[in-house]
Amino acid sequence: MNDPDPDSTPELTPAPSGPPAQGAPADPAVRPSRAGRDLSAAIAVGVGLGAVVLVALLVQPVVFVGVVVLAAAMGVRELALALASSQIRVPAVPVTLGGAAMLVGAWAGGAQPLVAALGLSVLGLFIWRLPGGSAGYVRDTTAAVFVLAYVPLLGSFVLLMLRPDDGAMRVIAFVVCAVASDTGGYAVGALFGRHPMAPTISPKKSWEGFMGSLTACAVAGWLTVSYGLDGPFWVGVLLGVVTAVGATVGDLSESLLKRDLGLKDMGALLPGHGGLMDRLDSLLFVAPLAWLVLDTLVPVA
Repeated sequence: MNDPDPDSTPELTPAPSGPPAQGAPADPAVRPSRAGRDLSAAIAVGVGLGAVVLVALLVQPVVFVGVVVLAAAMGVRELALALASSQIRVPAVPVTLGGAAMLVGAWAGGAQPLVAALGLSVLGLFIWRLPGGSAGYVRDTTAAVFVLAYVPLLGSFVLLMLRPDDGAMRVIAFVVCAVASDTGGYAVGALFGRHPMAPTISPKKSWEGFMGSLTACAVAGWLTVSYGLDGPFWVGVLLGVVTAVGATVGDLSESLLKRDLGLKDMGALLPGHGGLMDRLDSLLFVAPLAWLVLDTLVPVA
């Protein structure tokens, strides 16, 4: 759901220090964007993922729950493999099963089953890791708790949004705002991005791109909340603002994680995007913020 570059906005135009490079890309069949990605493939994959989410929501809520559980399991696997590149062994079985229990519990029963499943999952992974011995025990179990919190716990807020009678529209509002954040940030950053937001973390993210995200999100939030949920327009604008901020923090956080692990992408599952976690990073950070705004300020239709 993010823009075609894992660092979100396109690469900033550096101050001119000589004549610009001339010539076409080495492979004329692949036309990467300024962000260094195959833009056509990225758009096609993004549209396909959006269609899967929309169809699942409209067909039956339980189908969407299944999509979220599957996506979380794949995200856990990607994170575990990425951490393994730094000799960190995440107990994948208890984390994956525990994550699925957290997600299903959040949808079926709300916060109480979610918290219970989280606690049991932490206990389970501690026990599961015992036969591996003391070497790296703290490192591995700490990383496993991080993975549980990053993917299934944050993802559970999407399913908490789904629980009310108008839950499908709440999830749609959340997704539309997240997409607007990436689209607005990419478009404005590509055209006007000159001032780096966090050059030591993500040199391709600009303040101009962030303002594009903020504006697009505010409009998307206003439209979806006002006309889809019959909520006040200012709540939609607030939803857009927290989405833009949360998505930006999510992108920067995953950029730091990948830099720490020495990775460009979290995986290679999605052409033009990278791994699934490269698409979920902003969504996961936005989910609890969107749930809080909608649950507190928008009555169930």
